[in-house]
Amino acid sequence: MNNNNRSRKIKDYFMYALIYICAGFSVILLVGIILYVFAKGIKTVDWSFLTSVTSVLKGTKGIAGNIVNTLIIILITMVIATPIGIGSAIYLNEYAKPGKLVSIIEYATETLAGIPSIIFGLFGMMFFVEKLKLGYSLLAGSFTLILMILPLITRNTQEALKTVPASYRSGAIGLGSGKWHMIRTILIPSAMPGIITGVILAIGRIVGESAALLLTAGSAKLLPQTFEQLLKKPTQSGGTLTIQMYLSATSEGDFDTAFGIAVVLLVIVLLINIGTKALTRHFDVSRKD
Repeated sequence: MNNNNRSRKIKDYFMYALIYICAGFSVILLVGIILYVFAKGIKTVDWSFLTSVTSVLKGTKGIAGNIVNTLIIILITMVIATPIGIGSAIYLNEYAKPGKLVSIIEYATETLAGIPSIIFGLFGMMFFVEKLKLGYSLLAGSFTLILMILPLITRNTQEALKTVPASYRSGAIGLGSGKWHMIRTILIPSAMPGIITGVILAIGRIVGESAALLLTAGSAKLLPQTFEQLLKKPTQSGGTLTIQMYLSATSEGDFDTAFGIAVVLLVIVLLINIGTKALTRHFDVSRKD
């Protein structure tokens, strides 16, 4: 028995050490990438870089137009995809009867989530750009991204709804609440941390996407000068931050700008993660109260 206990303890210590080594390697890798990118690109990032556009005549380098394009694409995509994704998850989880149809829909959703983004881009180029004659525009890029992030929002919302105890549903119905009233006032608020996590992860995917947008949104980086030009911007070509970083590093050979954009993207991703944790913590506390 003593030998068996000793052998078991040695195996446990070995596994603990292996887990901590793997975790430490992940942390070191993340910190190394962040430090390398910041060391290469932080000297490029200043106020002028963030608020101007690249101009040979003016001798300026900037990504303001790309920032505006990124924000427009995020806004259009999320305004359309969020209610559809959450609504689909509520229907599948609360209204649809379990069966072949639900299984097929869930299988299709999971399959869509695993399709490479370049295939979405090819479809978007042929359907939205060519067939619907939207041309290379932020609108075509947004419609393509909607197809990409819908599975992410739907699946995350479904999982969040499944974590809500069944007693919440039966208790609300037993007290005379209608089903939609129960979903709106009990179910959704209880599942809100998971729903928000899915939405913010979808925003993160939009920010980091390049292949699909390169085939649908184009790469123009002009900055709208008037409110009227801003309203027309969705129907025009526009490159996001990731597209401009790709073009700067490959076509233009401007690695200073590429690393500067990489710093901006890293900051955005870090802020998204911090915001996710803060919102999740807030709704967890509110739910417990």
